Amino acid sequence: MSDLPLAIGIDFGGTSVKTGVLYRGNLIEEAPRIDTQEFQEARPLIERIHRTVEELRSKHPRIEAIGVGMPGFVDFPTGMVHNLTNVKGWQKIYLKRELNELANLPVTVENDANCMAYAEWKRGAGRGMRHLVAITLGTGVGGGIVIDNHMVRGANFVAGELGQTSIDYQGPDGAYGNRGSLEDYVGNQQITDLAYAAYSAAGTPKEKSECEPARLSNLARHGDTIALGIWDSVAKMLSTSLMNCCWLLNPEAIIIGGGVAKAGPLLFDPLEKHLRAQLSPAFKENLRILPARFGNEAGMVGAAALALEEAGFNVDD
Repeated sequence: MSDLPLAIGIDFGGTSVKTGVLYRGNLIEEAPRIDTQEFQEARPLIERIHRTVEELRSKHPRIEAIGVGMPGFVDFPTGMVHNLTNVKGWQKIYLKRELNELANLPVTVENDANCMAYAEWKRGAGRGMRHLVAITLGTGVGGGIVIDNHMVRGANFVAGELGQTSIDYQGPDGAYGNRGSLEDYVGNQQITDLAYAAYSAAGTPKEKSECEPARLSNLARHGDTIALGIWDSVAKMLSTSLMNCCWLLNPEAIIIGGGVAKAGPLLFDPLEKHLRAQLSPAFKENLRILPARFGNEAGMVGAAALALEEAGFNVDD
C-alpha cells in the first residue's frame, strides 16, 4: 500500500463536513468532523477544511488528490458551487480553485449524489457494470447515472436529479416549481407525515417520532399492518420514478442507498414487485435492484476515487 496513491475524500453536509483518507475504496483514517454551522462565510470554512487536509497529509505522504462531494448544484469543470441552502455564504463559490491554491494538490468537486453513484460504480454494488442508476433516499432524494461506462452529467452538469422528477403532474409544487417531485413523497419527513396520517385515520394515533422511517421499520418487522402498508406505498411511489428511468435508460441495475434504504426487504421486496409489473420482459428479467454497498462513507469514497481518476490514476484495478 505504501507505493500506491491515496486520496482525501470530503463529504460536505448541511451540518458537518466529513474528511477521510481512502485507499481503494477503504477509509483508513477519518478526521474529526467540522461543524458547518459555526461559519458565517465560505472562506473561513474552506481554510478550516484545508487545515484538516494538511493534518492528514502529514500522516499520509502518498495523498495525491482531493475530492469533495457537495449537496448542491456544481459546475463540474470549474468546481464552482452554485448555492447551498443550508450553509451560509455559499453562493457561486469556486471551491476547486480556492482549495487547490491552498493545498497545491489536484482538486475535484462534484455533487454528493454523483459521488455516491461513482462510489457504487467503481467500488461498490455496481462494480464492473457499464449502465446503472444510483439513488439515495434520505432527507432528500438524489441520484446519479452511468451510461456506457461514463457518468452522465448533462449540458449544465445537473443530470441525475431523480428526486426532482415528477410522479404526479397535479402534485404539490416542488422546490423548483416542478409539480409532484419524487422527493416530496419519499423523503424522510414525507414518509413520517404519511405514517402519522395513516395511524390517525385508523384511530390509533402515534407521536411523530414513532412514525419516522427507522421506527416504522421496527413496527413493520413486528407485523404492524399499517407500517407494512406505508412501506408498500413508498415502494409503489418510488417504482413509478424508477420505471421511467428504466424505460428511458435501460440500466443493468438500480442501486439504492441512504437512510430510508435501511428498511431492507420491507422496501426492496414490494419495490421489486411494483417495478417489474411496469416493465417489458425484454429487459426486466436482467434488471437488478441492489442495496448500496457503502453507507455514510459513500460520499467520501466516491469523491476520493473520482479525484484520483481526474488526476490521471487508474481506479479500476
